[in-house]
This record gives sequence, structure tokens and C-alpha cells, in this order.
Amino acid sequence: QVQVVESGGGLVQPGGSLRLSCAASGRILNFNTMDWYRQGTGKERELVAGITSGDSTNYADSVKGRFTISRDSAKNTMYLQMNSLKPEDTAVYYCRVVARTFGRTWDAWGQGTLVTVSS
Repeated sequence: QVQVVESGGGLVQPGGSLRLSCAASGRILNFNTMDWYRQGTGKERELVAGITSGDSTNYADSVKGRFTISRDSAKNTMYLQMNSLKPEDTAVYYCRVVARTFGRTWDAWGQGTLVTVSS
């Protein structure tokens, strides 16, 4: 099995910063992709940022220039650095990991971490 745990959410004022972490555990051989999604109250879940095994990255237009996705392959950990946060960034953020173990590929989701941007 592959397990995924997010951390780093909390309350921050507009213009502030947070860094989210996503730790994947299991007998992981390699990753296909590591993604961050978010879902605000009453809204659909959306892709925020993603990074592939080849370190290609992509971002939602709403976060370009403010958020940065990165990973530490040796630790099986992904990060989302969020700067210049806005109230509309308030959401539960989820980590998604598509990873290969011996014998199969896993599509694993974390439990979510709440980010609240408010004065």
C-alpha cells in the first residue's frame, strides 16, 4: 500500500505565506506524478499544481507566480510553497500521488489539510 499524509495548513492573513507538505510512505519504486488539489466550500475540487517524475510542473492560472511545487525524491515528500495568499485561496488542500511499487501502480490521496486566509 501507499499512504499519503498532508500537513502545514492553518490560519494566515491575506498576503501571508504557508508551506504544505505531503509525505508518501510505502515501498515506492518511483513516482509518475505528485499533485496538489483544493476544494473550497461549495466549490468543485480543482488541480492547483503538479510535478512529474521528470520535474515538469504545471499550475492553475489562479496561483501562477504565487505558488511553487517541489519535491524531495529521497524522502518521498512533496511541498507546496504558497505566497501572497488571498481569501479565495481558502480551501481544503489535498495531496495526490501516483506511485509505483513492486507489482503495481497506486493512486493515493491524503486526508486534506485546511488553509484559511482571513483578516
